[in-house]
This record gives sequence, C-alpha cells and structure tokens, in this order.
Amino acid sequence: MKRVTRIALVAAIFALSGCSQLQPGPQSSVATSMPGPYQATGFKIGEVTGTDALIWTRLTRSAKRVGADMPMPIFLYRNPDTGELIEGPESLTPNVGTWDSVFHYPPGATIDTIEGAVPGAPGRVRVRFRPVDQSTWRSTKWLNVDTERDFTRQIKLSGLTPATSYEIVVEASADGNTAVSSSLDGRFRTAPPADDPARVVFAVTSCQEYRHQDAPAGGFKIYPSILELDPDFFVHTGDIVYYDRSAKNLDLARWVWARMFSLPAILAFHRQVSSYFMKDDHDTWMNDAWPTRDDVKHMGDFTFAEGLATFLEQVPMDGVTYRTFRWGKDVQVWMVEGRDYRSANTDPDGPAKSIWGPEQVAWFKETAQMSDATFRILISPTPLVGPDRDNKFDSHANAGFQFEGKMLREFIAQQDNMIVISGDRHWQYISVDDDTGLREYGTGAASDEHAGGWSQDDVRPEHRYLNVIGGFLSVTAERLEGKPRLTLRHHGVDGNVLNEDTLVVNALGESH
Repeated sequence: MKRVTRIALVAAIFALSGCSQLQPGPQSSVATSMPGPYQATGFKIGEVTGTDALIWTRLTRSAKRVGADMPMPIFLYRNPDTGELIEGPESLTPNVGTWDSVFHYPPGATIDTIEGAVPGAPGRVRVRFRPVDQSTWRSTKWLNVDTERDFTRQIKLSGLTPATSYEIVVEASADGNTAVSSSLDGRFRTAPPADDPARVVFAVTSCQEYRHQDAPAGGFKIYPSILELDPDFFVHTGDIVYYDRSAKNLDLARWVWARMFSLPAILAFHRQVSSYFMKDDHDTWMNDAWPTRDDVKHMGDFTFAEGLATFLEQVPMDGVTYRTFRWGKDVQVWMVEGRDYRSANTDPDGPAKSIWGPEQVAWFKETAQMSDATFRILISPTPLVGPDRDNKFDSHANAGFQFEGKMLREFIAQQDNMIVISGDRHWQYISVDDDTGLREYGTGAASDEHAGGWSQDDVRPEHRYLNVIGGFLSVTAERLEGKPRLTLRHHGVDGNVLNEDTLVVNALGESH
C-alpha cells in the first residue's frame, strides 16, 4: 500500500484557523484580492472504495465563520398550562415535545450574522487529484453548486487505484469567472483489494454536541488525536450535530451544520482522512425520533422529512444510508440505518416492530452471509447488546425492540468473527451477550463534557470494560506471523489508550 503519513501535518493544520484559504501543499492557494466564493466549511471525503471517492464541498460568502462574539438566537418554550415562556430545554419537563417553541434573533441580528454562521454563496467547484507519488493531476469538470441545497456540491472521483494515497485540491470560482477564488488541499487513501491482507486502521466515534466542544481553538480534541494514528478511514455513528435545541426551521438546521464543520479541528480533520457518515436521532430530527411521530411541537417548522433531506445534503453520500464497504482481505464493515424505517418506539413489541425495516434486514443478512472477510464488523448507531438504561426504549438492547434484537443477535453470533460497534450511548464499554456470546464495543461520546448517562460503579455481568468518559474507538486489523488479528482500543480525548481488546483467528478460522 502506498501510504503517506499525516502525523507531521497534524500540529500545523490544527493550529490553522480553519478559515484560512492558504493550506500546506504547492497546489493550494487563494488570490486574496478575489471577492469569493470561499470554502469556510471545508470539504468532506466520503464513500471511499478501491476505485471511487465522493467529495463534498460548500461555497461560502466569507472566508471566515461569524465569531463567538456575535449573539445567538433566543429560544423559548411555552408552558401549555400557564402560557409562560421559559428558556430550555434543560429546565423543561420530559414532555417538552408537547410544548410550543418560539425563537427570535437579538436586535439587528439575522441568520447570517449569529455566532458560527457561514452564509452560502453561488459559484462553481472542481476537484484536482493525483496519487501522492505522481506529478500529473487529473481534474473534474467545473460544476455549479446547488443553490437550493445550501450551496453544496458532491463530486465523484472514479477510476482510482486501490491501496493508494491520493492528494486532492478542491477549487472554487465565481460564476462566469475563470479565476480560482478559493483552494483547499487534502488527502485520502483508497481501499485495498478484497484479496489483499493489508493492515487497516480506522477510528469510530459518536455524539458530538456543539456546546460540549473541548478543543482550545474550536472543535474537539479527538480529531487531532485520531490523525496521530494515521487512519485509513473514519466512521461517525451519528449525532454528528444536535438539532433539538436550535433547529426550529430549515435555515437553522443548516446553520447547525455550518457552525460545526467550520470549527478548526473538524475542518482540518476532514481534509486529511475519508469518512463514512451515519445518522441517529439528533441529526435526523430530535431525541428518540421516528418517522410517524406526530405529537411534537417544540421543533417548530422543522420536520422529520426535512431532517432526512438535510443529512443527505450535508454529507458525502449517494443516497442509501445503509451500506457495506470492503477494506482488504480481513475487514468488511456494515453501516446500518436506524431512523428512516423505524416503527414507533411506543408500539407493542413483536414480529412487526422494527428499527431496520424488512428490506434492510434482508440486505444485511444476505451480504453478511456472502462475505468472505476475515473480520466482519457491524457498526450500528444504537446498541444491540447493551446493557442500556431502564428508561430507554429505542434500541435493540432494551425492552422496546427485543423481538428484532434477539433475532439479530442470534444471526450475527452465527457469522464467523463478526462483532458490533455501537454509537449513541455516552459511555465507553465492551459487553458480551449472555445468550449468544456476541461482543459489542460502545464508542462513547466525543468529549468528556458530553460523557454520562451511566454510573461508573454500575458494572454488570456482561461488561468486559466500562468507562464513563469521552474519546473514541480505534480498530486495527493486521497479520502477525501470518495470523489475522483485530485489535480494538478505547482512547481518551487526547488519544491515550484506556483499554485494549484483541481477537486472534486460529487455524480453524475462529477468533478468540
């Protein structure tokens, strides 16, 4: 595999403002006299295979996000009994969904001038790309961004070489202008072929809330920490953003994404590694969301359907949110969709109640049984093993969906060397299901400030590791003395290893 280290770039990139258009690399520059458009929300590299990659970018009016010294919208909730307007939602009762919400901008402020705003702009984009050891650039055509989809554009790169490190330059220009107004460089690595026993390293996290960011320059410490591992790819299991408090209409939902991805640590990270994005309840619509829920008032004019469309607008993705990717002989990952096809959490449990829906279940079973990868890894936005809190009813690990959960656990446990990685819960754990032996690895939340929801003293029989702390999970597949092994490490936010678990395949093809 042709590899290029990112470690030397981490400190310099992380120190950048995230708004600067001058980045490392001879092909990255900006004409400072140009009036824009710019790329203050950066770009994302997604859906990478051995031969393809999808590049997402968004054009912006300014080179910088609106600073933290500017005001925020004011969100209020109306008590249905008294008519009183109060701030929330921390101070509200559990039935907040039935409360009306109102919001207003401070005097003189608009959606374009509030803290973290990054207004979009029309224009054109193109991507230039090449293997890092070659001198000749290939280029896509100039394409207009979609002004109806938040000034975004996704560009597919095809005909790539497997197991190869690529560098890219994403360029912008104004409509009708041939001059490049903004240029950002980055890099990614393509997947090795299915018969290549290549070493593969990737990282997984969950649950990052804007108000709980911990990086000094803005963002989350986990991102430069992950880059230190020089990963092949990254998976975010969902709750990438939290709509609940702030997305009262479509404009505000888009603002939630823009202010998150214009943060320096996040912007720099996604230029240096490819990602697979998943969604959960908070980046679909609201806490414990399902498609038919009709008792919600506090989300204002923002609808479940708009949440689905906004997710596909804001991340690099072809459309279907459940999919599988192969990374060499030893790794295949499945990423499943847990919101689009979900029955109501309040429905009685039984054969008709589902989180995945029948088509996704059938797809998962068929593709898992067809796979000849040494290690098969299901990444789920919500847990299948748990244990989970008694007051939760939205996952396969609690009473709300036990029928489908039992069926899936039994099926997964029957597959050779298949494990589960779960997001959503705000604590790190490893659990083994008593009935099936299925192993599940909970990633925990993205920051210490967001960790919680479980007691450190509440260690259950199924726990093999428990830590109520922020951070991420890394996964390394490699062969030592010809034996495939999968090592899963829980890290703190600074990258320090908190726990390590290794699965080794024996001569019979079984892991232990």
